[in-house]
Amino acid sequence: MHNPAMENNPNITKRKINIRWLFNMALRDSRKNRSRLLLFISAIIFGIAALVAIYSFRYNLQHDIDKQAATLIGADLVVSGGKTVDPTVEPLLASLGDRRSEERSFPSMVYFPKTQGTRLVQVRALKGEFPYYGSLETEPVQAGTDFKNGKKALIDRILALQFNVRVNDSVKVGEVTFLVAGILDKAPGQTGISSGVAPIVYIPLQYLEQTGLSKKGSRINYSFYYKYDKPVDIPTVVKSIEPKLEKVQMGIETVEIRKENTGRAFGDLTRFLSLVGFIALLLGCVGVASAIHIYIREKIASIAIMRCLGVKASEAFLIYLIQIIGIGIIGSVTGALLGTSIQHVLPSVMQQFLPITISTDISWLAIGQGILLGIIISVLFALLPLISIRNISPLNTLRINYDEVNLLRDPFRWLVYLLIVGFVVTFTYFQLDSWLGSIFFTIGISIAFLILTFIAWLLMKLMRLFIKSTRGYLFRQGFANLYRPNNQTIILIVSIGLSTAFICTLFFIQSILMGQVKLSSSGNQSNMILFDIQTSQQKDIAQLTKQQHLPVIQQVPIVAVRLDKINGHTLADVIKNPKLNIPERAFTWEYRVTYRDSLSATEKVIKGDWVGKADPGKEIPVSIEDNFSKRNHVNIGDHLVFNVQGVSMNAIVSSVRQVNWNKIQTNFQVVFPTGILEDAPQFHVLLTHVPSAKVSAHYQQSVVRRFPNVSIIDLGLVLGIVDGLLDKIGYVIRFMSAFSIITGIVVLIASVRISKYQRIQESVLLRTLGASRKQIFAITALEYLFLGMLSALTGILIAAAGSWALAKYSFEIPFTINWLPAILLFFIISLLTIIIGLLNSRGVLNKPPLEILRGN
Repeated sequence: MHNPAMENNPNITKRKINIRWLFNMALRDSRKNRSRLLLFISAIIFGIAALVAIYSFRYNLQHDIDKQAATLIGADLVVSGGKTVDPTVEPLLASLGDRRSEERSFPSMVYFPKTQGTRLVQVRALKGEFPYYGSLETEPVQAGTDFKNGKKALIDRILALQFNVRVNDSVKVGEVTFLVAGILDKAPGQTGISSGVAPIVYIPLQYLEQTGLSKKGSRINYSFYYKYDKPVDIPTVVKSIEPKLEKVQMGIETVEIRKENTGRAFGDLTRFLSLVGFIALLLGCVGVASAIHIYIREKIASIAIMRCLGVKASEAFLIYLIQIIGIGIIGSVTGALLGTSIQHVLPSVMQQFLPITISTDISWLAIGQGILLGIIISVLFALLPLISIRNISPLNTLRINYDEVNLLRDPFRWLVYLLIVGFVVTFTYFQLDSWLGSIFFTIGISIAFLILTFIAWLLMKLMRLFIKSTRGYLFRQGFANLYRPNNQTIILIVSIGLSTAFICTLFFIQSILMGQVKLSSSGNQSNMILFDIQTSQQKDIAQLTKQQHLPVIQQVPIVAVRLDKINGHTLADVIKNPKLNIPERAFTWEYRVTYRDSLSATEKVIKGDWVGKADPGKEIPVSIEDNFSKRNHVNIGDHLVFNVQGVSMNAIVSSVRQVNWNKIQTNFQVVFPTGILEDAPQFHVLLTHVPSAKVSAHYQQSVVRRFPNVSIIDLGLVLGIVDGLLDKIGYVIRFMSAFSIITGIVVLIASVRISKYQRIQESVLLRTLGASRKQIFAITALEYLFLGMLSALTGILIAAAGSWALAKYSFEIPFTINWLPAILLFFIISLLTIIIGLLNSRGVLNKPPLEILRGN
């Protein structure tokens, strides 16, 4: 009973807090509840595990990039460009390094006489000792160096498997047939994904001219590799030669530059995956907050008795805070150990995306971060229900209720909310390195939580109305459980719904992307592209196509040009005066343009007037694409000067077009009118449609035999590669997203276990009033069926809405998805919820009411 004299006793109010006594009380109070407390904190274990696994992977990745950086480019210095080397820089290139190697790389078709197969590959014609770091990993081993000593080639293992090619078979590249000296497993900087998209074929550089593939107009990349035998300050060398190379459009790369770029690229991936793990951790912490709330409600009587015995509110608060910290440490350490084990799996899952070999060393820094993060976030979320202890007075021994206190007006509660939001924003900032991005991430997660919370709240309101019109006794009882005291409706719908939404969004986006690619290649639309066709070959290739009974859907000339001036401003002007608001890349980029007298079916004019034929003696009216206009700040009436193979051409923007880039068709950023570029160096592209893989193979063989310089893109093959790529990316993301689902399930188990004690009382009362085991079983099943169905359905609808927004505003493609994975996920989540709910209720069903009452 409340005793004012006791509270006014100076010996009580002014005594110091006995830390040892608080720990003893926390330990004693937890003896009967340790299993429940461990279950509460187990919700954060998988979130911590996900983050520790990612952190360990990130630190090992960075360490391995630093350690193996030189093997990423295979040399100390690489100079490369997309056109023949300018004679003015040849002496400079010859003066670099102590050892030098050259390489010419370009896409081309190759032909395998043994199987009569053809495939678009990346041909690399090599001369010299490259690579200086690492090696061309081949089978047999000596083939990596021996192939340079004759008409020999190395072919990627993917090609060897696809066309059943073995060592000592042959491969035809252009006009020359090479002996297959070895099967290539790995080259510097090569990844499994890049091999699938563009498998490599190495040939000796001295035979490149004989292949006939280096004719004028061919798209060849020139690379020069350098090795310094004596210590040299590479950054100083780069600084001295970079301006000269930029003038002739040549780039430069060093080990440090590649290391930085590689680390940044995969840093983005690990940051994204860290956010996935963080979402799982947030779900677990919401479960912790809800579980501790129920736990404290059940402790009201015990806390009130302690208050009567003179324990201050702050001391009661600290007793339970110590319990949470202790269990938080156990949960965090367990999660860190699990994450350390899981990080051994990540390299094998992601190795094909990586150009280096990833180690699986234990990262003590990652473990320390995970434990610290787990303790902080579990305490933060547990504080929300814990601060309610301050409102429990001795009077609660008579009146077990403290809900009359308006917790929304409690300044400490708002302080905890502020701390949680601040923590989430700060954590995401360290992942994204952007305050704006972290704020938007926090807002997005908050909106998803609020939507799910609102739906759960609305459900409980509707159930109160619906139950009145429900005649069935079992349905009334089952639905009533959704809003009775100690219900877990909100927490279950939020945790399971958000997990479902995350997984489902992945399936939807993959379905949208693949559906768009398949749609583009369906019907009579083009699904095969022939490029690098010389002007003298275009009529013969068109005739060959028709002889094969295939349509010539489109024949397009392509000319390579560069921008020299925009409204009189050059690249030098832009560098000197950034206020001109013109991006430097506008001048450094090489544009592929065409000329024609009419618009294609995939474009429409949105500004200005289309001009299809140029007037002699006047500025050339060109049409630019909408994104080109926005990106380079160019509009109607602006003046451009193009460099066409050394010839300057003055142009004026006459129209701006909107282009549908999703169609498999030749689309261009800049289109010239007819009468200007016909005599410029150019190559042609032909688009056709092949009805089957058999026809495709026969057609490709015919083209490659007669026109070996022509390259072919088979959209059917591309579709398979894209599908496989999306599957691999999806697998990695699903692997991490599984932590969210597992956390949702753990929260579900914990929530059901928490409410079990309340459900025991209700079930005992029903059994006492004559309800059978089957009826209680049905009531419980209906409650969890409805919870599971609503959670899964809400998550799927959120995923659908999010996918629609991504399709419309990010990918700008039609929203068409495959609902089958979502339907399967819906039934799996619903069934799992029922099973867990019923398993937790079996103790009540299998025992008589009197035994349970005595046990309580």
